Amino acid sequence: MAIHSIYQRRSIRKFQDRNVPTELINQILDAGRVAPSAKNRQPWRYIVFANEYKNQLLEAMECGLKREEEGITDLPKSQYGILDAKNTSAIMQKAPVIVVVLNTNGRSPFLPVDNDERIVEQCDLLSIGASVENMLLMAEDLGLGALWIANTCFAYKELTSFLNTKEQLTCAIAIGYADESPKQRPRKDLGDIVEYRL
Repeated sequence: MAIHSIYQRRSIRKFQDRNVPTELINQILDAGRVAPSAKNRQPWRYIVFANEYKNQLLEAMECGLKREEEGITDLPKSQYGILDAKNTSAIMQKAPVIVVVLNTNGRSPFLPVDNDERIVEQCDLLSIGASVENMLLMAEDLGLGALWIANTCFAYKELTSFLNTKEQLTCAIAIGYADESPKQRPRKDLGDIVEYRL
């Protein structure tokens, strides 16, 4: 994978009405599969949705967002994010493919965990982040656009019920042919984020 993809990758929110060949999706998933993981646990599982199956997934998400709007929430301090989550749902509707990413070792973030479980969960989520980044970079390398989505948290119960899983829902990825070329959003300078102790 070229260094070019690291610097040229953008979060894509507008997609062409064009199907993505399965072989390209498989290449993206395989890039996620080979990511490094803590203790080699490889805690990821991917579920790919398109067409009517994607519509069913998004119906579950819409149910969760409606519940949140009605004030029945597990995220009372995050209500400011509902409008953005609704926008994300609309983006997902336009994307030809949605990949749901699960943590096979995790469980609902709304359940308590002890200190040891928290460390394992943290390490596994870092591993999944590496897997997702691999997929985003491979999508870029293949001439596709992608968006890493965390707003699934607002419909966590509805989505995991639809998926029929007790595994931890970590995020989703929208994938398709980009219908926009956004500029890079501001990034902090190295001098603002790096401290050397040499």
